[in-house]
Amino acid sequence: MPHAFVLASGSEIRATLLRNAGLSVETIPARVDEDAIKAAMLDEGAKPRDIADALAEHKARRVSAKHPEAFVLGCDQVAEVRGKLVSKPETPDAARVQLRELSQHTHKLLSAAVICSAGQPIWRHVGVVRLTMRELSEAYIDDYVARNWESIRHSVGGYKLEEEGVRLFSRIDGDYFTVLGLPLTELLSYLIDRGELAI
Repeated sequence: MPHAFVLASGSEIRATLLRNAGLSVETIPARVDEDAIKAAMLDEGAKPRDIADALAEHKARRVSAKHPEAFVLGCDQVAEVRGKLVSKPETPDAARVQLRELSQHTHKLLSAAVICSAGQPIWRHVGVVRLTMRELSEAYIDDYVARNWESIRHSVGGYKLEEEGVRLFSRIDGDYFTVLGLPLTELLSYLIDRGELAI
């Protein structure tokens, strides 16, 4: 019999992606001090990929400890710009700074996913997408952030590809679901192989 499936996140887009794929999902946001974990790992010289993976695991473990019978999915997404970690902008000014840094450059979007069962990781994957941003004028960046702040404040890098943010890019190499924050194809393949989903 398939395990109960829990998403250790309040992310509506991730929950929608999972439900649209036919999973019955309960959402239980994990209470994790992401800033403290990031700061500690950065002090140790950790790479952005490892930080995303560690954050996803922390979230999955935290919820799995209280729901040991379920498969608990933790996720995290960061961007890497010339080796530097980029997270969600905390203010409109921070979003403008991020977009200036990304303008005319290719960066990586790293979407980590970890499944825990009985408090232990049983599967993990970090999806990688490479995005090349067009040259953005200062005026456009200001207008873009002003128009979209309430939406992009929740997005790594200060853009949403499923919205106006798609106009910012000249090239995207990678999986669309990974851009949205969930390596869905790899996750579904694992669940199908485990017999959790029928095909």
